[in-house]
Amino acid sequence: MSGPVNATSGGRRFSGVRRVCISVDIMTNSVPRGAGDYNTKIIEEFRANGGRVGGPWTGTTMILIHHIGARSGIERVSPLAFSALGDDRFAIVASNGGSPVHPDWYYNLKAYPRIRVEMGTQTFWVLAEELDDHARADLWPKLIAEYPAIGEFQAKTRRQIPVFMLTRAQRL
Repeated sequence: MSGPVNATSGGRRFSGVRRVCISVDIMTNSVPRGAGDYNTKIIEEFRANGGRVGGPWTGTTMILIHHIGARSGIERVSPLAFSALGDDRFAIVASNGGSPVHPDWYYNLKAYPRIRVEMGTQTFWVLAEELDDHARADLWPKLIAEYPAIGEFQAKTRRQIPVFMLTRAQRL
């Protein structure tokens, strides 16, 4: 899909840090003790505990997205917070901790929107679609109420932080 969509119809290099939305290159992580190591530990803990993560992430609903690099073609895994919206739909926010640039996974989802996700102990396919301005504005207050840090991240950057709707697919 190209361009934003509304909620009813269903890069640059920058490693995320410990925030609501974090990103990691599992296959190319070569920086010891960097953000990649931190995120790798989150992924391992997520998988070892049926989708639950402790420490500063205790109580946060987490998802692992498997996305294909827009330029490299390499599959990557990113642990993200998400908001469940019912009807097999989930929102993820490309906050990148309030950075002036989108996280790498943003560009990957734009290039390859059909992705696998891990939620709890389940793995399934979803279609990732960026919300248009109207749909984003409707959903934004719910996201801020659930994750107040998102509002702080938006205040730190001039870019509008994108929101993606992940819709579970029966078959892709």
